[in-house]
Amino acid sequence: MKTFFDSSQYGYFQKQQIDPQSFQCGYCNNPVTSDRGYKIGGHRDGSGNQVGGVYICPSCQGALFCDVQKNFYPKPTMGNAVQNLPPGIAALYSEARACCGVGGYTAAVLSCRKILMHIAVDLGAEQNKSFMHYVEWMHDNHHIPPKGKTWVDHIRSKGNEANHEITIAKQSDAERLIKFTEMLLKVNYEFPGSLPKEQAPTTPSTIQ
Repeated sequence: MKTFFDSSQYGYFQKQQIDPQSFQCGYCNNPVTSDRGYKIGGHRDGSGNQVGGVYICPSCQGALFCDVQKNFYPKPTMGNAVQNLPPGIAALYSEARACCGVGGYTAAVLSCRKILMHIAVDLGAEQNKSFMHYVEWMHDNHHIPPKGKTWVDHIRSKGNEANHEITIAKQSDAERLIKFTEMLLKVNYEFPGSLPKEQAPTTPSTIQ
């Protein structure tokens, strides 16, 4: 008498050659092509038309689900890692990027808005102020690059839509905001942090 489920008798549970697909891996972010994984659809012996599948990334061996519209999950993580961030800001930035990886674009937009507030407080602004106060403070204190204030206003606008209106953010909204947030973090943390200590500016870190 068997004490476990023997999946080997069912072809659709076995790792097999399946319809090849090209995609960007949501784990390693590499563009790959795979024809190995698990078929969804067809018959138990593995024959029949495939209507989806679980694909194995040939680069990192991660398993990605492919639905009938050929959408892959998890989605690639938007943006790039940024060095020298305070722990709280690093956690928020990772959260925003992770939200994009599961299609949570509205959550990513809201996180980007919150990141700007944390950056301002970490760089010396008073706590418990309005979002617009922090935007103006960063601009007046030269923490926003020239011509960058319109981008911050864009984050404010999109963040307000996601927070106060019945609206759903699009992937393009999240992509733009992640890109700008990454740039702002690099300018204020990664680039200054890469200087020798004797040349690096002193900025207090209050976000833990």
